[in-house]
Amino acid sequence: MSEKKHFLEQIIDEDVSNGFPKSKIKFRFPPEPNGFLHIGHVKAICINFNLAKKFNAPVVLRFDDTNPEKEEQVFIDAIKKDVSWLGFNWSEERFASDYFEQLYLWAEILISNDKAYVDSQSSDQIADQKGTPTSVGLNSPFRGRTIEENLKLFREMKAGLHDEGSHVLRAKISMNANNMLLRDPVIYRVLKKEHPRTKASWVIYPMYDWAHGESDYIEQISHSLCTLEFKPHRELYNWFLKQIADPNKIKPKQREFARLNLSHTITSKRKLMQLVQGGHVSGWDDPRMPTVSGLRRRGYPAEALVAFVEAAGVAKRENIIEASLLEYCAREELNKTTQRVMVVSDPVKIVITNYPEGKYEVINAENNPEDPESGEREVLFGKEILIEKEDFKEEAGKKFFRLTIGKEVRLKGAYIILANKIIYNDDQTIKEIQCTYDTKSKSGSGSEQSQRKVKGTLHWVSKTHAFEVEIREYDRLFFEASPASAKTNEELISMLNKDSMRVLKGYAEPFLKTAITGSKYQFQRKGYFVTDKESTATKLIFNKTVGLRDNWAKKQNN
Repeated sequence: MSEKKHFLEQIIDEDVSNGFPKSKIKFRFPPEPNGFLHIGHVKAICINFNLAKKFNAPVVLRFDDTNPEKEEQVFIDAIKKDVSWLGFNWSEERFASDYFEQLYLWAEILISNDKAYVDSQSSDQIADQKGTPTSVGLNSPFRGRTIEENLKLFREMKAGLHDEGSHVLRAKISMNANNMLLRDPVIYRVLKKEHPRTKASWVIYPMYDWAHGESDYIEQISHSLCTLEFKPHRELYNWFLKQIADPNKIKPKQREFARLNLSHTITSKRKLMQLVQGGHVSGWDDPRMPTVSGLRRRGYPAEALVAFVEAAGVAKRENIIEASLLEYCAREELNKTTQRVMVVSDPVKIVITNYPEGKYEVINAENNPEDPESGEREVLFGKEILIEKEDFKEEAGKKFFRLTIGKEVRLKGAYIILANKIIYNDDQTIKEIQCTYDTKSKSGSGSEQSQRKVKGTLHWVSKTHAFEVEIREYDRLFFEASPASAKTNEELISMLNKDSMRVLKGYAEPFLKTAITGSKYQFQRKGYFVTDKESTATKLIFNKTVGLRDNWAKKQNN
């Protein structure tokens, strides 16, 4: 049975069958370094790098650094870290700023060919005279400037002789074009801001549409793949290339795919920046953020993100993918790879009255039943243990299979216990639950009692040996399924889930004292967790990645 190919693969296959040299296929991933990569970028990364693998082609990592007001080195470093962490390697690292001189020279050629002019209107005036999709635009009063005058003014702009906002360079295409982007678009503006790489050597900067396609051409990218919002830009992309391209060189082909829209989140860097700057999250790598760094800090494996993108598929039409699919992919990966441990977050004390005072014994526990080679670890068991408060009820119905007076449960990997009596504090809260244990029921001991079946199995920790940890549980950052629909910052903030983070105190088995930042675990019966970067030698912090099952849909339907 032949492999089903998505439409981008089919386009490239068709190009090859029509004579395009396979050896000339080349891709690029061109992020603007004005923020951190998010889950939407993972789709673009996977598409380009997986196609490169399929066609044995290179991928250029190019930073679209044409806006010095918003771009920083910290974003460049984060982007490179994220792409590498996802498991991909680029063949070249480039910057649009590498081509500033060439882009400028080509702009002069446009002017010399009467295909560009310097406009001295304000940005508001330019916007007003562009018209609307149903009405034609008006020519700028400066559209008729001579080639000589335009060249002189443009060179003066480059030399820093004119203020910001005084002039722009516009392509001379048509103010009657149906595509609004072709109505004499701005291709250069005066911007007297220091650039992270070129410093103060440039005071004019190219606009995205001018820099992007020409950068593709310089690098000889064969297929320039981008999301659907750039489809209207394709006509302008091709017009610019037509003005400067050598017919003997490869002319890049732009094609578009549907962006990845995830429910209950946003993938707009501008809106994500608002959350960071407004203090609504702790930073770009807040574990509730849909950024790659946030997902990594929350404990999502790179393999889960890649599997999620592949499961979502490559389409031509926009749609919203349920966040539960991402969580499912995380569970599938973490179930195979994580160490099992026991942690109690809301404890009640159990005293095993017939267990000898001062005695402790070793319980051999499986590290990961999904991985036979993961081995076992030693867990200490004694007279006093802690279980979850929710695992005990003073009075319980027939469907409650955890601990209650007069009923038995098995302690995970250890013994069967029977609850006999509750000891109360003065305020009538539970101080402890007194139990007895079946001395011959130890799991794995081989005795007949060890095979005895009871309906409930609880996780636990030894009260004497457990140590305190901080647990951070996370929920959806937005309670609305489509927060991207927010028209204003205020509306966006109103959609935030105020209960998206909960901090708990937990008690962990001693094995976890060896946890280092980024270590992932399954807290048995609770979910998957990762050691947070804010942990110290005296205080371990664990972020909840995802529960053992999808409770969100169930919670929403109740």
